[in-house]
Amino acid sequence: MLTILIITLIKIIGFTFLMILPLVAYSVYAERRVSAAMQDRVGPNRVGIPFTKIRLAGLGQPIVDGLKFLLKEDFTPNHVNKFYYWLAPAFVLIPALLTCAVIPFGSELNLPFLDDPVKLVIADLNVGPLFIFAIASLSVYGIVLAGWSSNSKYSFLGGVRSSAQMISYEICLGLSLVPVLLIFGEINLTDIVKQQSENGWLLLPVVWNETGFHISAESALLWIPAMIAFFIFTVSIFAETNRTPFDLPECETELVAGYHTEYSSMKFALFFLGEYAAMIIGSGLIVTLFLGGWSLPFGLDQNFIGDDGLVPWWLGLAHIGVFFAKVIAFIIFFIAVRWTVPRFRYDQLMKLGWVVFFEAALVNIFVAAGIIMIFK
Repeated sequence: MLTILIITLIKIIGFTFLMILPLVAYSVYAERRVSAAMQDRVGPNRVGIPFTKIRLAGLGQPIVDGLKFLLKEDFTPNHVNKFYYWLAPAFVLIPALLTCAVIPFGSELNLPFLDDPVKLVIADLNVGPLFIFAIASLSVYGIVLAGWSSNSKYSFLGGVRSSAQMISYEICLGLSLVPVLLIFGEINLTDIVKQQSENGWLLLPVVWNETGFHISAESALLWIPAMIAFFIFTVSIFAETNRTPFDLPECETELVAGYHTEYSSMKFALFFLGEYAAMIIGSGLIVTLFLGGWSLPFGLDQNFIGDDGLVPWWLGLAHIGVFFAKVIAFIIFFIAVRWTVPRFRYDQLMKLGWVVFFEAALVNIFVAAGIIMIFK
């Protein structure tokens, strides 16, 4: 029991505090560098090793930004409801970090001093996607509380917009996932990734063996509803995380800064961290469900796994790198979309969710179920 507790604690510290939080910080750096490159600017490139002329392409910038937030004056306006004003930023960040508990960030590690392999997931729940939806939806309370407690018309409008937007796209998010769960017949994220490791990714259902590349007729037909589900799910993640072109709750041209207009110092930083943490967890969920998670393409993992089914320790470490490489690639995609696509009008946002995606996701469920029924 003590060994299990120690291993779980190591996974929590390693994945959440040594992987996710640094990735959040450097996602901000990547956002600024990628946007600068897209707009023919330089971006942050000065901060490096202190007291030297070594700049390291500005990689020290996130550390300096964090120190700046810590040292800034923590100003609380007199007209706010102080208890809920202080509580709101935590409600935004904590759910985003809790959801990473069920994301499998690797296959398993077979260590010589342990009797059993260590699964590279903090909590291997059989209801992983449901847990993520249930916990992630709590972050809207933080945004609503921030908008209401600030006693500002701009903050209040941002909070109302965010609550309506997140409720609308939660439905599309859940419905788009149903065909995926029908295809896999599982709601355990670890088992879903294992199936993709053996049979090819959901969006790349091709397997390679000695005779060449192969794809079954069922997988080829199911690729169509899978691609539709991927498109709806990805766009809904953009809306859920308030990323451009769906950043209406903090629309600068209309609402100053939306629900966090009255915030400064570390409380503002928590909103900032919460948004990027949600973006990273959303990217991890997309990678897990549609792009094979930690697995290599074309079922290549099976060539290195022995007859006993055990994953070599070096392959377990490689799987962690593969997972984070996919997540980082998707984060860059998030950033590129922000600086490419203009912001939607609010009526367009709602029409897309309720009139287009809702109906398309429902039809997609019947299409996937029909294809599965034909082959089963």
